[in-house]
Amino acid sequence: MTLQELQKQALQLLISDRWRLVQSVLASIEKETLSSISPNSTIQPLTNLYPWTQRLIGSIQLDTDYSTESYVDYLEEKYS
Repeated sequence: MTLQELQKQALQLLISDRWRLVQSVLASIEKETLSSISPNSTIQPLTNLYPWTQRLIGSIQLDTDYSTESYVDYLEEKYS
């Protein structure tokens, strides 16, 4: 099966099934990645986080001068 065929089939799934698929693939990638890291490393596995929190990792990149207040303002404006 090609990647395109797999993607086409995945897009036909219900959204809840696609989320489970994404979480399963992510967990697999994390497991393989963490198994290749030295045991003395300070990196902690992400599996102890809530799935909602795991999905946020890497999705928000803040500038160093980006304040919490301006981010809260952004969220209030977006969701109000």
